[in-house]
Amino acid sequence: MSLSCDRSTVRRRFFTFLIVALTTLCCVVPAQARSWRITRFDAAITIDKDGHALMTEKIGLRFEGEYHGIHRRIPIHNPGPSGTSFTLFMDVLNVNDGETHQALKYEDHRQGDYRELTIYIPGAVDASKRVDIAYKVFNPVRHFADYDEFYWNVTGSDWPVPIDAASASIYFPENASGLRAQAFTGVYESHDSDATVSVNGTRVDVDSNNPLPMRGGLTVDVYIPQGILNRPSSLTLAGAFVRSNPVVLMPLLGLLIMGLLWRFVGRDPDPGLSVAPQYGPPERMTPAESGMLVDDSIDPRDITCTIVDLAVRGYVRIEEIEEKGLIFSHKDYKLHLLKPRSEWGELTDFEEIMLKTIFVAEDKTRRISDLKNNFYTAIPSIKAGILGGLKAKGMYRVDPNSANAYWVLGAVATVFAAWLLCRAMGVGLLDSGPLSFLCIGVTVLIVFLIGRQMTAKSVLGARTWVHVKGFQEFMNRVEGDKLRTMPPDTFEKFLPYAMALGVEAHWAKAFSGIIQNPPTWYTGPNYTAFNTMSFGHSLSSMSTAAHEAFVAAPRASSSGSGFSSGGGFSGGGFSGGGFGGGGGDAF
Repeated sequence: MSLSCDRSTVRRRFFTFLIVALTTLCCVVPAQARSWRITRFDAAITIDKDGHALMTEKIGLRFEGEYHGIHRRIPIHNPGPSGTSFTLFMDVLNVNDGETHQALKYEDHRQGDYRELTIYIPGAVDASKRVDIAYKVFNPVRHFADYDEFYWNVTGSDWPVPIDAASASIYFPENASGLRAQAFTGVYESHDSDATVSVNGTRVDVDSNNPLPMRGGLTVDVYIPQGILNRPSSLTLAGAFVRSNPVVLMPLLGLLIMGLLWRFVGRDPDPGLSVAPQYGPPERMTPAESGMLVDDSIDPRDITCTIVDLAVRGYVRIEEIEEKGLIFSHKDYKLHLLKPRSEWGELTDFEEIMLKTIFVAEDKTRRISDLKNNFYTAIPSIKAGILGGLKAKGMYRVDPNSANAYWVLGAVATVFAAWLLCRAMGVGLLDSGPLSFLCIGVTVLIVFLIGRQMTAKSVLGARTWVHVKGFQEFMNRVEGDKLRTMPPDTFEKFLPYAMALGVEAHWAKAFSGIIQNPPTWYTGPNYTAFNTMSFGHSLSSMSTAAHEAFVAAPRASSSGSGFSSGGGFSGGGFSGGGFGGGGGDAF
């Protein structure tokens, strides 16, 4: 019995505690419930001759429970024409208590596309308060071909509470006449017009007929005949456009940043010499290296001329053969290895790679056509070898590969600078729509073009470049009389350099009638009467065939406005349209 009584006592105490707790909770919750609403939203707006607007918002508030203030958000970034961005420029003048006219503490900052005022209201506990906000907007008027328009979302359509009553009075300059106005009420994009609109000379008054719902607002649209307001100058419009779309400055930033990089990193030093004819190439410079040094890039002729150079130096022999088909015949070329690998000690790294790729294992003869789909794997190593040779000789302060890092750095710095500029202006880098992509495209082009010039030679490299250019000028301008005084092997000795520098046609023409016997390192079917011009053409054909074979690779498989022109009502307006608006909440 004693145990049973103890259990009953415990149950009674538990249920008693539960009932007391629930009763206390039910009493506390209503005591802590909070609510607020906007009792009135009145706006006084004065438009001056220059189209600037002085805005005064008088917001009546009723707080049930304890609050500390409100947030007032005003959109400042709006869509512009053709996908661009349009920014409202505004200055907050003061925020006061509407009853005592004392200044209220507030914080002003940007929040995305909005200007947000965080306003602290003393005594916002079970009380009615009024907040007066005064600010100036510098570009609220839209200018069309034959009229101007003030299209303004007075209250904003983003308040989470109803607005009991709303009104607006808009004052225009003294010469204003012929004004027309319309108003819209309700949620965003509503075409309802539950408001009274009156035009009294230079003043337009608008009053809502009924309370505005949550997320509902009052919008006024005023038609202004041309000539009442001063239109902004082209310079002012351009400045406003740039401030609204700072991405248009991105190409200038790219030009500035890349220009500075080139000035301090990518500019060649002064060699202290001028280009003058040189009768031979620089010492220890191969044709391929000379060709690369001239334009800081490795071209196909820089590689194919190496075959001719190896032939001139006795490492290979080139044989031109003609193969006949059923209808047409075509040319091919055989390369014969003349020196064994044990005698390759004087070759550069890239020359040795070239010979090893052509003459695989014990092969001593190879057709150029047989190199298709095979030789391409060696091209990166050959290019690296040519560049490595120039770097080893101290020709570059910033070589072409390292220069890529600088223009990437310039591109990153340009994007970062543009992002900072847009952030400072309160817009996103891509907010201007197609204009953003156009400006980014132009910037990429600027960065790319200047980035190609970031390669910087050393003083030795710059002087060697002058020497190569002088040698190129000599081969391009030399005449037969001068050549007759030079050694007999001059033509074939310098021919690979002429091919690398793109002057082989003139070089061959200059020796026409002087050289009578064909070189021993090149044989062909039609050399009963040797002519340097015909020989040059044959070498050009061989060079083209070699390039096509060298780069050939196996193919990869694949599978598959509220007014019409002239001021008539067009029915195009709606609640929440135009500028201004926004909303806020209490905290």
